[in-house]
Amino acid sequence: MKNIIITLSFLFANLAIGQTHQITKHNGEQLDVNFIKQENDLIYYSLDRSREEQKISKYAVSQLTNKETKETKKISDKVLVDSKSDYKLVTVLSQEKTAGLKQVANFSGVSTKTKGESPLANQKQTAMRIKTKSASNGYPFVSIVEKADGKYEAVAYAY
Repeated sequence: MKNIIITLSFLFANLAIGQTHQITKHNGEQLDVNFIKQENDLIYYSLDRSREEQKISKYAVSQLTNKETKETKKISDKVLVDSKSDYKLVTVLSQEKTAGLKQVANFSGVSTKTKGESPLANQKQTAMRIKTKSASNGYPFVSIVEKADGKYEAVAYAY
């Protein structure tokens, strides 16, 4: 009987505790969550009364605050891209690392193929052209999908 009472008290105590952290996104949105872990440029968390694991890109998150200790941890800086010359600030992300960012534009084209250059050099030239196009539109993030026929599709993201 004693074990049952102790078990039930732990169960109800966990429900009463609620959310332990607050995620503040770069767009100003705040989420009350149960922080799980941070790895591979992603933050894993769960929402209230849910065991389902959610994830968000670290690039979308400004800070993570522990509600109990009031300790705040800076996750990433906001990237401001104003002109074409800021192409070096544009970050190329894999599709899975765009969670929490807003898809703002799609563009496609043909990959650069210069005679005598290696495929890696051609890939870098294509990425630089995409980053320049993204920067000229003010988009700080881009995801590139290369296709087998020498074409590419890029998706731009913002906060």
